[in-house]
Amino acid sequence: MADKTVALKIGDSEKSYPVLSGSVGPDVIDIRKLYGETGAFTYDPGFTSTASCESKITYIDGDEGVLLHRGYPIGQLAEQSSFMEVAYLLLRGELPSKTELDSFIHTITRHTMVHEQLAMFYRGFRRDAHPMAIMCGVVGALSAFYHDSTDIDDPVQRMIASHRLIAKMPTIAAMAYKYSVGQPFLYPDNSLSYTGNFLRMTFGVPAEEYVVDPVVEKAMDRIFILHADHEQNASTSTVRLASSSGANPFACIAAGIACLWGPAHGGANEAALNMLREIGTPDRIPEYVARAKDKDDPFRLMGFGHRVYKNYDPRATVMQKTAAEVLEKLGVKDPVFDVARELEHMALNDPYFIDKKLYPNVDFYSGIILSAIGFPTTMFTVLFALARTVGWVAQWNEMIEDPAQKIGRPRQLYTGHTQRDYVPVDKR
Repeated sequence: MADKTVALKIGDSEKSYPVLSGSVGPDVIDIRKLYGETGAFTYDPGFTSTASCESKITYIDGDEGVLLHRGYPIGQLAEQSSFMEVAYLLLRGELPSKTELDSFIHTITRHTMVHEQLAMFYRGFRRDAHPMAIMCGVVGALSAFYHDSTDIDDPVQRMIASHRLIAKMPTIAAMAYKYSVGQPFLYPDNSLSYTGNFLRMTFGVPAEEYVVDPVVEKAMDRIFILHADHEQNASTSTVRLASSSGANPFACIAAGIACLWGPAHGGANEAALNMLREIGTPDRIPEYVARAKDKDDPFRLMGFGHRVYKNYDPRATVMQKTAAEVLEKLGVKDPVFDVARELEHMALNDPYFIDKKLYPNVDFYSGIILSAIGFPTTMFTVLFALARTVGWVAQWNEMIEDPAQKIGRPRQLYTGHTQRDYVPVDKR
């Protein structure tokens, strides 16, 4: 694996470090012995040039606009697969047979209920509490209810915890929504699909039969697939870092939810929708594009560009098609979608955006879809967390099984005071 080396010279001393190659993607320089041999650290704010782990789950080539889950292109999975099948793939490493998939769905379905006492947690929050605040607290509290799946050294308990988290997240998310609108919680319906059950628990009411719209169900399933995992992003790295300490799985996923809440991460689709609403109509697009190009104007186009992708986000293509299907099925004549299509067309043909590689990303269309279905913007990041839980638990399991992993301990470039003596308060 390491047939090349890199020489590093510090002063008169020169050391060689192995270059490791993965199955695809850039090589990495193994500097694990750097500090012990040279007394120096590397400096990489944001870890943009640092590989923190070895992984077989997700691969991204940002320059080419490629996203693979266990080798399968995201476009193929979103168009042809189901969220439950993708969940199995991420967690187990291979696509399931019909029998394996049926068994997996049965297991997840039988774990969708939450402990009855957990409902009391919701009543401890103000009614206007942000659903992500509720989600952080409730998911973290799961460890107080499910003691039989917190031993991370037991692979059986790890898998039980993984199944519980994947299964209970839609129930927890739906309860957060119901609490915010003052409606009673609905128990899961095991006759429905994973996504259909979530829609019913969210929008159904006890006095009426809720019929799941197949177009909406398919759209939500695609959204879940497109958000299931995205390599070593901020929230996934947070889950791995928390896991490296030996923390229980529920605490680790709660940490990931807290990180995802940030507007630069999970809140981006809400910001993109708000921007499209601000523009209002297609005829106002040139004005806002001019503002985006003006470096002295604080306005920025949201939903364009990505920390990793320097090409078209492969998830955005599926999302655009899905948005059109949902709006047509629901009969929504939303000018926001007209603005989005025209803005996308302009950006893809404008030399300014092409040179800067500012292409639409997955957040550009997802907010439109969720809004059309009926979700308030406060629920957007909750839905992201629901879907990403699958990736988080897959990454969590992989990290624990990796013997090379140690407790995370980033180092720093210290620029503060050197040692100085304490002065009593009456002499300062």
